[in-house]
Amino acid sequence: MNWRALMADIDRMFGWIPSWFVGLSLVLGAILLALALHRLAAWFLNRAFGTRLPLLSVFIERTTGPAQLALCLGAVALVLPLAPLDDTIRTPLMRLFVVAVIALIGWISIRIVDMSAARYLQNFRDVTENFVARKHVTQVRVFKRVTDTIIVIITVSTALMTFDSVRQYGVSLFASAGAAGIIVGLAARPLLSNLIAGLQIAITQPIRIEDAVIIENEWGWVEDIAATYVVIRLWDWRRMVVPLSYFIEKPFQNWTRDTASLIGVIALHVDYRADVARIRRWLEEAVKDSKLWDGAVVNLQVIDADARTIELRALVSARNAPQSWDLRCEIREKLVAFIRDEMPEALPRERAILIPSGGGDDADFMRGPAPPEKMRASARN
Repeated sequence: MNWRALMADIDRMFGWIPSWFVGLSLVLGAILLALALHRLAAWFLNRAFGTRLPLLSVFIERTTGPAQLALCLGAVALVLPLAPLDDTIRTPLMRLFVVAVIALIGWISIRIVDMSAARYLQNFRDVTENFVARKHVTQVRVFKRVTDTIIVIITVSTALMTFDSVRQYGVSLFASAGAAGIIVGLAARPLLSNLIAGLQIAITQPIRIEDAVIIENEWGWVEDIAATYVVIRLWDWRRMVVPLSYFIEKPFQNWTRDTASLIGVIALHVDYRADVARIRRWLEEAVKDSKLWDGAVVNLQVIDADARTIELRALVSARNAPQSWDLRCEIREKLVAFIRDEMPEALPRERAILIPSGGGDDADFMRGPAPPEKMRASARN
């Protein structure tokens, strides 16, 4: 088919319509036709192979945007040379077409990275208890987001370099090495430092996804590690957003760095008459009956004594931080109830020394030794 002859016939039939309107109508019609073809093809593939090939449905869903853009660009590439457009309109459209192609390449690259990461992480589903899974999830998420950021920066830079005015401005800006270059460098420093910190965290892993941490006197779990920040899910469901560089530059507590198991501490003050051995036997039995105990550590020690009481410290271990907290609360409550009901003499109490008002040995003893004879004589005089 001779497309040019067809376009000439169309031009003669609709000669009264402006050429730019005909050209733009052809471009828009080609875009709409490409979108309709994509929807029809997606529907047919899901209908024919969706039940037998579930991965195909996932692939079609995740590649909908790039596929639609690719079909639209292909349709525009076919129609644009034939459209009766002036150079004043054709040149901006061609430049827009080039930018769209660059954006398509960047979009496809991001989709490839996302799908590869998702496919790799399918082997690691149990993130809470499995340390290997948490390690790989942390590394993949950080690397994926850093890679996406780099792809976006390269794509935008390449698209801007297609415009002569922007390219010349950028070259003159970075070649001047003046105040503007210093300002740009200072403005980009936080972004670059956080990106580098993200790579350091992915490699060294001071924190991982679902690690229990204490930061700024707040206790929570690492919920998400983004390209430039970390989201901490606090115990009361608040969210603390912390820059990535914080975990490289400042100290913090990681309760699940090597293992999820934790030792909980229960401190209690009792009277000197407390039977510590009996309390220790009761503690061991109570902990063994609890479903929260992991069977590793249970111990009771006297760690301090003052003028009124002695301080007991009970150590009990659990599988993770939430269970450790619940176990501590459970054992503390039961321990208080046991001492109150079974060993009331162990409850802390105040002691006072009463001096009898009359005479007697007790009164003389409380008053202390008698003063020397010379002092009594001087006192009489």
